[in-house]
Amino acid sequence: MEYHLLLLSDRYPMYRFILKRLFLLLPVLLGVSLLVFAIMSFTPGDPAQLILGESAPAEAVAELREEMGLNDPFIVRYASFVGNAITGDLGRSYSTGREVFGEIASRFPNTLTLATLGVLIAIVIGVPVGIISATRQYSLIDSSSMVVALLGVSMPNFWLGLMLILVFSVNLGWLPSGGFSDWSSVILPALTLGTGSAAIITRMTRSSMLEVIRQDYIRTARAKGVAENVVINRHALKNALIPVITVIGLQFGYLLGGAVLTETVYSWPGVGRMMVDAIRQKDTPTVLGTVVFLAAAFSLVNLAVDILYGFIDPRIKSQYK
Repeated sequence: MEYHLLLLSDRYPMYRFILKRLFLLLPVLLGVSLLVFAIMSFTPGDPAQLILGESAPAEAVAELREEMGLNDPFIVRYASFVGNAITGDLGRSYSTGREVFGEIASRFPNTLTLATLGVLIAIVIGVPVGIISATRQYSLIDSSSMVVALLGVSMPNFWLGLMLILVFSVNLGWLPSGGFSDWSSVILPALTLGTGSAAIITRMTRSSMLEVIRQDYIRTARAKGVAENVVINRHALKNALIPVITVIGLQFGYLLGGAVLTETVYSWPGVGRMMVDAIRQKDTPTVLGTVVFLAAAFSLVNLAVDILYGFIDPRIKSQYK
């Protein structure tokens, strides 16, 4: 099996690049898990006391600490976590007693749905507005869109979420204020996430398009009488997409791991909200499992973006090593 992988990587540079990135993912996950494990271990609070309650006798707390392995040295507990995680065992939640991996697997589709809709909203708004702003530089449309984009970048997600709930749920009664019941429940959270990302994508699209449309080959195409929409859509846009795709990929990864506040505001049953609840309860296995899982998801999204570069610009394929 290993021989075939090596042979495949030698013949196809793309596969060698992917394997290299996957191997580099391991130290990233180890570093993230070590940092979070240290933070959760040295912050005040006793998980055993939280599980049994404040009125529990000291003997029961001490017995539970021994049973949970909390009296072992730090390095022993961390090594135990890593050894179990390699086999897919992320431990059991201190608060619920359920397997952490199962809890993540049941909630991650909700987070993935929310992040996907959010980034789609951002693309649908950000890319066209950015193109229009670049092709009409210094016009009223350009100035207005940049002001709106600045406001979108500046607005915190939790404040925007509360304002949307106030308008569309409390005052108008059109949409639910939280929870997950049907398709209408995802509209406000997706808008909350997509608005900030749309502003960032708009600014990047405009900046990239302005740089491309000033190139000599664009002037040559226009001098030959090529229609303006062909110049923009076929020649300029394709070459301007690389930085835009980078931002979209980063935003998607951010929405996967950074939707914590939005999920909390809307009581959305996703991984982010589960992590917040686990931090409050000092549920170390759940916090570690969710952080490592989201870090892996973010890294895989970045890898997918790097691979996509080769399809957008074939010249990049020759750089894969």
